Amino acid sequence: MSDLRELYQEVILDHNKSPRNFHALPAPASKSEGYNPLCGDRLNLYLLLEDGCVKDIAFEGSGCAISKASASLMTAAVKGKSVREAEALFEKFHRVVSGKGSEEDLKSLGSLASLAGVSEFPARVKCATLCWHTLHSGLEHKNTTATSE
Repeated sequence: MSDLRELYQEVILDHNKSPRNFHALPAPASKSEGYNPLCGDRLNLYLLLEDGCVKDIAFEGSGCAISKASASLMTAAVKGKSVREAEALFEKFHRVVSGKGSEEDLKSLGSLASLAGVSEFPARVKCATLCWHTLHSGLEHKNTTATSE
């Protein structure tokens, strides 16, 4: 199990150091903001939606390693998915990082499973889910700042 934990840590460190989709989109259909007052994480999430699917997604911002890695992993995971699939993925992810997920949930997350260990640190759950709450806000075209509260 420690080999798996090391692999997960490497994935998180890699996505923090070299985040995927870390840029602004030129003409997003939706731009949403996220803020975690507990940790100080901030992000802007850009969405390009087409025919009910996430055609493109990107983010910018600053925060802790977990927050940035989670946003990087999330953008890679939801790109090309339908809005419904993206929302379902958020539900599974949230259950897993909250310590309420099933083994099936964990297996279906792919590289997002690397963040499952945050369930042991309740304050870090908010860091890992901030980008997801911001995505939800963007998918609903809410004009508010999403928080992990």
